[in-house]
Amino acid sequence: MKNLLIIYPHWHPANLAGVHRPRLIGNFLPEFGWHPIILTVKEEFFEEVPDLDFKRTFKDHFEVHRVNAFPLGKIRIFGDIGIRSFWQLYRGAKKIIAAKEIDFIWIPVPSYYPALLGRMLYSKYKIPYGIDYIDPWVRDMKNYPSSGLRQRLALKVAQVLEPIAVKRASLISGVAKAYYQGVLERNDKAAKKVDVAMPYGFDPKDHDIKLDIETPWNHEKNVIPYIYAGAFLPNSVSFFHKFFAVIKGFKDSNQWNDHIKLYFIGTGLYPGKTIQELANDYGLSDVVIEKRDRLPFLNILYYLGQAQGVLAIGSPSSHYTASKIFQSILSKRPVFAFFHEKSTVVEILRECNAHQFLMTYDENKSDKDLNARIENLLRSYFLSEVNWNVKLESLEKYSAKSSAKSLVGGINKALGNRNV
Repeated sequence: MKNLLIIYPHWHPANLAGVHRPRLIGNFLPEFGWHPIILTVKEEFFEEVPDLDFKRTFKDHFEVHRVNAFPLGKIRIFGDIGIRSFWQLYRGAKKIIAAKEIDFIWIPVPSYYPALLGRMLYSKYKIPYGIDYIDPWVRDMKNYPSSGLRQRLALKVAQVLEPIAVKRASLISGVAKAYYQGVLERNDKAAKKVDVAMPYGFDPKDHDIKLDIETPWNHEKNVIPYIYAGAFLPNSVSFFHKFFAVIKGFKDSNQWNDHIKLYFIGTGLYPGKTIQELANDYGLSDVVIEKRDRLPFLNILYYLGQAQGVLAIGSPSSHYTASKIFQSILSKRPVFAFFHEKSTVVEILRECNAHQFLMTYDENKSDKDLNARIENLLRSYFLSEVNWNVKLESLEKYSAKSSAKSLVGGINKALGNRNV
């Protein structure tokens, strides 16, 4: 069995979205002849609240090596754990390479800075490496709020560092090709790199794990709960304005059911107005409840299955794909989805017959048309009887097992190219 060294500074018990990428892929790698060796950081250096149940979603075959990181200190200068652990990860990788044969190195990003380790280790050992784009490093910032100065500075740094990191990479992968297409256009004009697009996917066994917990609406009387679970994207704010405007219209015309509550869970910290503040601006303080703290992964799966419906609101960016769409569909609850018409989410929803309440965005269509369509769709979703019949078997090609197979195919091709 070949050895794949995966460098990612977060691991359980941190349940950040990025951890799911190597977790889901790694759960199935041995089925395709690869042993996953994880190089990560000791949990005492994580900022996140530990999710102890999260470990139940990891299979036993991972070989995990943990290193130290520089602590945050009283003054938070560098919070990014990829920076705080950079040299420790480099030394850790050298120890692993000295102890066993490593056939390939795979580095999911963000955190983005560990991508440079691939280049450094290649220069020293000539071990081929690949970078996996969970999110773009160099990204379009035009829709970010003016308060996103830090993000804009990070973009300038990315424009300098990304070419250095990817120059010697044999493989570029990502959750969708749009996430890394610009990387290839800027840095691989000769088309020598292998590229592989594969979604996060899902491990169906995650949904078999049982918890005995309460929902956020457990103590509400006669509530009809709908849930949005996951991070809020600052450049999706225009979608939320349209969403809340329609609900305000329903309330003002006495069409709204006052028992309906919309729960926005685990939305995180982000620049600009909060979801709660946006909702309050539309007079929806009694309808919308936002809980920004990140919650345990398995708790979220349970909440999705207990809700009346699931809200999956994406981004006006055509490249944006949401890994949580799989958990939304697998909840077996009706899903209202709002994405750019070219997002891969649209195809996924249609293939499994989960597009009944799919709202698509096209920048070439008028606002009047968009507003009319979303009003009709939300009226059907919230105010009418819903029949929901999805074809879960159609999701198989998007499973984590399928993604692991695609990644292994790309790695094997990259290794084969080196032998030509």
